[in-house]
Amino acid sequence: MLTDLKGKRAIVTGGATGIGLAIARLFAAAGMRVAIADLNEAGAAAAARELGSGHLGVAIDVRDRASVTAAFDRVAGAFGGYDVLAANAGVSSMKLVVDLDDADWEFNFDVNAKGIFLTNQAAVRHFLATGNKGVIVNTASLAGKWGAPWLAHYSASKFAVVGFTQALAREMAEHGIRVNCVCPGFVKTGMQSREVEWEAALRKMTPRAVIDDYVNQTPLGRLEEPEDVAKTVLFLASDLAGFVTGEALNVTGGVRMD
Repeated sequence: MLTDLKGKRAIVTGGATGIGLAIARLFAAAGMRVAIADLNEAGAAAAARELGSGHLGVAIDVRDRASVTAAFDRVAGAFGGYDVLAANAGVSSMKLVVDLDDADWEFNFDVNAKGIFLTNQAAVRHFLATGNKGVIVNTASLAGKWGAPWLAHYSASKFAVVGFTQALAREMAEHGIRVNCVCPGFVKTGMQSREVEWEAALRKMTPRAVIDDYVNQTPLGRLEEPEDVAKTVLFLASDLAGFVTGEALNVTGGVRMD
């Protein structure tokens, strides 16, 4: 196990389900105290109970500055500070560009891009104020490196995550604060289940055919699991990645190799 993480304190946004929950579980297994922050307060509390004593569930709306401040302040009060932010909360929807409306665009950008900005800003302010050489790992996407059809608005929001991560990493490097992001591919989550149904309708094919297409695009030959992403986040949070910052690390099973 990564012994340098033992006793560290982490916030995982969107941590009640999917990739976020997988990250929280691995952090806890590494000996970290974990605050699961999620829009679903009951889900966050249940996930924290699953992790065991010493962990915390908090309500957060990453789109809202006051909510982010309140949640992060609560964690700092309960844990005496925090060392790692896994900014994972995200949403998606799927339409052709010609059918997108303002609400589609704003929904994706408010959570995926503004949410990264607000949570990262709160974290670096805390790190700077406390002199903590903290770590941030943002969840971007394969679609943040490759413009995905039917997901133009989502792709744009995730490209924003990659660019913001790189810029913040440059600003924070002199303070020893590392900022990276992961770019997952076709991950087997509740979000993917919804997307498969949407894509099947748009492409006029069965959901099973959509999933088979995802697997065919993946050189390692299977759908990605949330744990595949979580392991990479754990690495980036640890001292093993101590000289890694500003990276958008592909975790796609080979779908993307640059």
